[in-house]
Amino acid sequence: MQNHHGAERLLTELDHARLSRLAGPQLPDALHTAELVPSREIAPDVVTMYSQVEIAYADSGLRQRVTLCYPRDAEPAQGFVSVLSPIGSALLGLRVGDRAHWRLPDGAQRAAEVRVILFQPEASGDYIT
Repeated sequence: MQNHHGAERLLTELDHARLSRLAGPQLPDALHTAELVPSREIAPDVVTMYSQVEIAYADSGLRQRVTLCYPRDAEPAQGFVSVLSPIGSALLGLRVGDRAHWRLPDGAQRAAEVRVILFQPEASGDYIT
């Protein structure tokens, strides 16, 4: 398992362009420094926008399914987490086996491993969602 605390991430060029327009200067630093890849060339084990992933929390081993989405589509109770939330920005661009780290609003640290990608749009031939 790799520990990605500020390590390199992979983003599709399309995801990066959309997030840059959406978040502007609020775009998390890790996403500003990500390696950009054409959508058709992104590996199927990378978390992209609208990927559904299963994560395992480091402190408890509890597993959770989350779908990474834009803020307008966020429904945390249904597992749709905004890419601009702490957990969302921590997951975007990681690979299966990587560990995401983020801070909760109360200051507590959290970490979770990306266990499996259940769905990735690009892997299913969707390069524009």
